[in-house]
Amino acid sequence: MWNYEKRLQYPVNIKTPNAKIAQFIMSQYGGPDGEIGASMRYLSQRFTMPNRTAVAVLNDVGTEELAHLEMVSTIVHQLTRGLSMEEIEKSGFGPYYIDHTVGVWPQAAGGVPFNACEFQSKGDPITDLFEDLAADGTIV
Repeated sequence: MWNYEKRLQYPVNIKTPNAKIAQFIMSQYGGPDGEIGASMRYLSQRFTMPNRTAVAVLNDVGTEELAHLEMVSTIVHQLTRGLSMEEIEKSGFGPYYIDHTVGVWPQAAGGVPFNACEFQSKGDPITDLFEDLAADGTIV
């Protein structure tokens, strides 16, 4: 069971919108190694861990990734809030804007939408943990 505190883990208070930066940060939201994939990866893999401690760790890490997801989406929202059409066109944000206006939608910086192929859950604890390390950019 989760206890959701209705505040961000770390406050985000961006005053100046910037569509170009939002496009890059958006990949951390819904890109191949973004927070959506990370949270789903850990929360899915926990079911086949061999002991309750490993299950609890993956559950905790998956929950933590959801907090990251909330912070990153807040950053994207604040970077795109109040953009003028001139800023949208000049920054290259137009194609995204056509489909989603300034809604926060999960995609990679290159425009590829998030899907479940971004993460793996094989059912083998060692394989899954190596996949976790690879996704987090950790060298084994």
